[in-house]
Amino acid sequence: MERYDQLYRLYEEFDTGTLRAYQEFTDLFPPVDARVALEHWQRADEELDDRREGIRATFPAVGEALADIAAHATRDEAFTALDLLKRYDRGVNVFVLDVDETLRSAGGTDNEIPRETLHLLTEFHEAGMPIVVCTGQTLENVKGFMNQGLGNELVHSGELSIVYEAGTGVFTPGHGSETKQLLYEDLAPEIRAVFDRVRSRILPDAPERLRRGCHLQGNEFNVTLKPNFETGSRDAEAVIDRALVYQLDLLGEAVAAETDAPDGDPTAWARAYYADQDPEIRGVLETRDASPSLAAADVPDAVAEVFERIDVAYYEADAAEIGSLELNKVVGVEAALDVLGVDDPFALVMGDSKSDLRVMRWAEAENAGIAAAPEHASRDVLDHVMGTDELVFDRGKADEPLRTVWALNRLVEVA
Repeated sequence: MERYDQLYRLYEEFDTGTLRAYQEFTDLFPPVDARVALEHWQRADEELDDRREGIRATFPAVGEALADIAAHATRDEAFTALDLLKRYDRGVNVFVLDVDETLRSAGGTDNEIPRETLHLLTEFHEAGMPIVVCTGQTLENVKGFMNQGLGNELVHSGELSIVYEAGTGVFTPGHGSETKQLLYEDLAPEIRAVFDRVRSRILPDAPERLRRGCHLQGNEFNVTLKPNFETGSRDAEAVIDRALVYQLDLLGEAVAAETDAPDGDPTAWARAYYADQDPEIRGVLETRDASPSLAAADVPDAVAEVFERIDVAYYEADAAEIGSLELNKVVGVEAALDVLGVDDPFALVMGDSKSDLRVMRWAEAENAGIAAAPEHASRDVLDHVMGTDELVFDRGKADEPLRTVWALNRLVEVA
C-alpha cells in the first residue's frame, strides 16, 4: 500500500506531464552547433533537474526512483507497472521484440522505428538489458536497420541477438563460434529436400501473372512470397491469395516426391490438410474456388506425417510462407537466450502476428514474461494480450510498453 500511496502523491502533487516533456526534449534534442539552440537545451536541462529535485526532496528514501519514473512514464503506465510488480514480483530482464508492425509501422511511423523507441532501447541497453530482435525478415535486412537505428556499437555489444526468418537462424555478434547459428541445418534431410524442391520451382514454374505480381524474399531457408504492391492493398491481397494456393500445390508435389506416397492428387492433399489446420487458409481456398476435393482424413499417412512438420503461413495482403514447424520464433528465442546467458528469463515479448503469439504463449506457460501488442495486431494475439496483462498500445507507439517496463524495473529496485 505504501508504494501505491507514493505513486498517487507523485502524480497528484507534481506536474509530471511537463517533467516528461523536458525529459523527452533533453533526450532527443538533435546535435547542433548553434549557440542559441545549445542555450535553450541547457535551460531545459536545468529546469528538468530542478523538477526532479523537488520530487527527490519530497520522497527522501525513494525520490530518485520516483523522479525517474515520473520522467519516463505516464500515470497509467506507472500504475500498470505497479500491478505487474504485485502479480509477478519481479522485473523484466530481457526484451523479445518483433519489428514490422510492432516497433515500426507502415501506417503509423513511415516504416521507421520512432526516435522515442530507439532512445528508450538505448537507455535500457546502457542499463544492461539484453535485447532479442525476433523477426520474419532476412538477416541482412534486419542487420541494416538495426545498425542504422541503434548504432553499430550496440548491435555488436554482445548483448543483442537477432532471431531471423521466424526462427531458422540466430545471429548474436561478439560471441565467437556461437555468433551465427543456422538452426535449419539440424532438420532431417527429407525435410530439407522438400524445401529445396519447392524453392527451385517457386519462381520458374509460377504463372506469369503471379511471377510479375510478387517476388521471392531472399531467405536462407523459408520460402516466402511477398507482393510487388503496397502491403495491405487490394492488389497485394489478391496476389498473395493466389500465391498461397500456388505454394500449397508445389508443397504437395514436393512432399509426394520425397515420400512413399501412393497414387493420388498431391495438390488436393496439401489443400485439404492445411485448410483443416487453418481457417484463414480454408477461407482463401474457398474464395479462390480452390477448395480441396477430399477431406483431411483422406491424406495418406506418409504424406500427413511430413505435413505435420511443415508450416504454411498466410499473412493477408503481406506474405505467403512455407516454414518448418520444428523451427519457429520460440526455438530461435531459446537459442538466443542461451547465447546471451539469460538463464532465468522474464521477458517483455512484443509482437503482432501468429509467429509472435507462439512466443507469448511460451512466456506465459514458462512464467517467463509478459506480452504486449499493437492495437492492429491479429485477433488471436489481441485476445491473448487482453487475457493476460492488457498491454495493448497505439499504432506506432511501441515506446508505451517500454515506459511501463521502465517504471516496473525502477519499482523493483526500491521495493
